Amino acid sequence: MEIYGRIRRAVLVEGKSERAVAREFGVARETVRKMLRYAVPPGYRRKEPPKRPKLGPWLGVIDAILEDDKNHPKKQRHTAKRIFERLRAEHAYTGGYTIVKDYVRAATLRCREMFVPLTHAAGTAQADFGEALVLVGGEERKAHYFAIDLPHSDDCFVRAFPAETTEAFLEGHVQAFAYFGGVPTTILYDNTKLAVARILGDGTRQKTRAFSELQSHYLFAEKFGRPAKGNDKGKVEGLDV
Repeated sequence: MEIYGRIRRAVLVEGKSERAVAREFGVARETVRKMLRYAVPPGYRRKEPPKRPKLGPWLGVIDAILEDDKNHPKKQRHTAKRIFERLRAEHAYTGGYTIVKDYVRAATLRCREMFVPLTHAAGTAQADFGEALVLVGGEERKAHYFAIDLPHSDDCFVRAFPAETTEAFLEGHVQAFAYFGGVPTTILYDNTKLAVARILGDGTRQKTRAFSELQSHYLFAEKFGRPAKGNDKGKVEGLDV
């Protein structure tokens, strides 16, 4: 479903030709035309991703090597190949090199510190769910509010729901876009399970079908904050409701 939305966005938002997009994504031009006719693929069935091989009992050894490397100059740190050689020589590892290399690369990326700029371009937004106590018929209850903030203009939309569900997530977007009178070009999210089905070993997100369909219809791009780093979405998380 993700590639479906990316193809639609490339033609309808970025203005690329059907021929160029077909060549870029390796699909037939007729396939591109069919995708442009429907926001959601008719009869679509998501396939399960192939299972990734695991290193099992050797992960701790690799993590220890990488952790120790932090105390050494960059030129003296282990390469994936050197770790592979040590696993075979010192720990009786019999597996392949590729899974070692992939794990080392993913582990290295996870350790890199990234920074979010304090300036916000026009058209960008931040979205999040929060909780608040409200009075309903004189009785105090917990409400789950969906908020989308436009940092550039400081405009925001907030709507409360009984629960933090997929239906509320989707309805919140629809109502927010109607309030703003348009759709942001890019929306920043945390790693909520309403949008992210899995975070893969290399840090990429496998999005939920519902979220992918929402994107395919409204044609906005997404960004995700770092896990456990709420300050990436400081504007929307700081809303006073």
